[in-house]
Amino acid sequence: MVKAALRGGAPVLVWRAVLAAVLVCGVGLLPWLSRTDPALTVLRARSAERTATPEVLDAIRAQLGLDAGPARLLGDWLGGLPRGDAGVSWISGAEVMPAVLQALGASLLLMGGALLVAAVTAAGVCARTLRLGAGRRLDERRSAGTGSAFLATLPDFLTASVLASVVGVQLGWLPALGWYGPAWMVLPALSLGLPAGALLGRLLDDLLPGAFAEPWALAAAARGVHGRTVARQALRRCVPGLLPNLGLFVVGLTGGAVAVEKIFDIPGLGRLSLQAATAQDLPVLQAGTLALVVLAAAVGGLARLAARLLIGPALRDGALPSLHRPTPSRPTTPPLLYGGLLLAVVAAGLARDPLELDTTARLRSPSWAHPFGTDALGRDVLARVGHGALDTLAVAAAVSAAALLLGVLLGLLPRFSGPLADTVNAVPPVLAALLVTAVAGSGPATPALAVTAVAWAPLAAHTSALLRQEKATTHLAATRGLGATPLQLLRHEILPAVLPPVLRHALLRLPGVALSLAALGFLGLGAQPPSPEWGLLLSENLPYVERAPWAALAPAAALALLGAVAVTAGGGVDRTRARRRHA
Repeated sequence: MVKAALRGGAPVLVWRAVLAAVLVCGVGLLPWLSRTDPALTVLRARSAERTATPEVLDAIRAQLGLDAGPARLLGDWLGGLPRGDAGVSWISGAEVMPAVLQALGASLLLMGGALLVAAVTAAGVCARTLRLGAGRRLDERRSAGTGSAFLATLPDFLTASVLASVVGVQLGWLPALGWYGPAWMVLPALSLGLPAGALLGRLLDDLLPGAFAEPWALAAAARGVHGRTVARQALRRCVPGLLPNLGLFVVGLTGGAVAVEKIFDIPGLGRLSLQAATAQDLPVLQAGTLALVVLAAAVGGLARLAARLLIGPALRDGALPSLHRPTPSRPTTPPLLYGGLLLAVVAAGLARDPLELDTTARLRSPSWAHPFGTDALGRDVLARVGHGALDTLAVAAAVSAAALLLGVLLGLLPRFSGPLADTVNAVPPVLAALLVTAVAGSGPATPALAVTAVAWAPLAAHTSALLRQEKATTHLAATRGLGATPLQLLRHEILPAVLPPVLRHALLRLPGVALSLAALGFLGLGAQPPSPEWGLLLSENLPYVERAPWAALAPAAALALLGAVAVTAGGGVDRTRARRRHA
């Protein structure tokens, strides 16, 4: 059995190694792929005032060995890795490996704190379902509260800015700048862990009712087993379906916490990668990317091992009941209420001029004349939120639909997509945008391509995890025994069970997609001022959050409303399926 497992895992290991090599080589060729002069980029990073004369650029090329070509540079860098030598920084001249390991250590500590906060938050989101399910009153269950939907859609940089300014500066309860001990980790961990925990909690809350409706749970209830024991076993039944996404969160919180690390001045790997990417400091960028790829492979392996330990025998024997049968669920608030409120805000904003400047009314608080206040240039925030809705919603919806389609298709091929999703997730967002730009060029579609290139990974991981469990169900084995073809099994059994939770997952990530598109504006891609795109409004008004919090809270509230609409609308997917089966 062990030899068979090793033989089965060998192609996956080879595929993972190929992907890592392609990624590292792509990073090493980044300046040449993007057709920029690395000597000029390095000069600007070293000294913005120094004139880029041909003599100065030639000296930099000679110093860095750029004349030898990218293949020679990449080969020399790879040749030093077995000796623990990742070269020296093109900007500072310091050894790369100690700097990357130090940054990785800081990011791992921050990730550990964020995961602790996420676990507590997820437990709070699922508490009601666990209590009702354990008490055998599942018919009373309501979907997770709207508050968790709002929390899951909050951008981490907005949460970090509010916590830093209010809790750290104004109240002085906790330090808000630096990285000197456990107290300095609290606010950054809250900024990262609260949204992540809300998202994981909602995904877990989506699975728990199916576990409580399984025969073992019903039999335990009939025998009078204590509700807490049933709840613990239900968690054990559901957690394996989320472990791949948890692994993606671990890597994302390590290398993707760029905004939080910048706000709190944390010397982490995300911040280091951002600086190296913008300066095209290839040795640092290659070492940081390789560290994240190795971390992604290790975390992915641990997630698969944990899943096998939790429900491995049932997966092997095909003894699982289906976890995705329809269960009674009533949304706390109709999606039409949130949709109507969002539509009313957009309609009110469309009647105003989003570009009208009034320098005498800068950062005015909300009033009858300006219900959402004004920004730093005296422009009406309500008008800008309303006019930015069309671009924000249209592009975000298109990208989310493309990511869902890719995620489901690739998730149905777990051996192929598993290592690919881990590798893609290990790429910091800023680096992913630069790589897509280098390959596809800069244009109107570039931001959408860049976000789609990474947004499919968590959906594919979710699809693969659910597929693995669904294939081990008893009803699938029975249907196969009755002569159903693989295509019939896929169409009538597997997809109806897998698609609803993955679709709800995609809807929950819709506001985050909108923010990711806006974040590319910092790279000269996507929406640029004076565009009223929502994410750009957030970034423009963030520096004034202490003096005029309404300017940043208005687009954040619009994104949260979008998330509430998406989540409550997604809750109807399973109910529609339930009505069809009972018809």
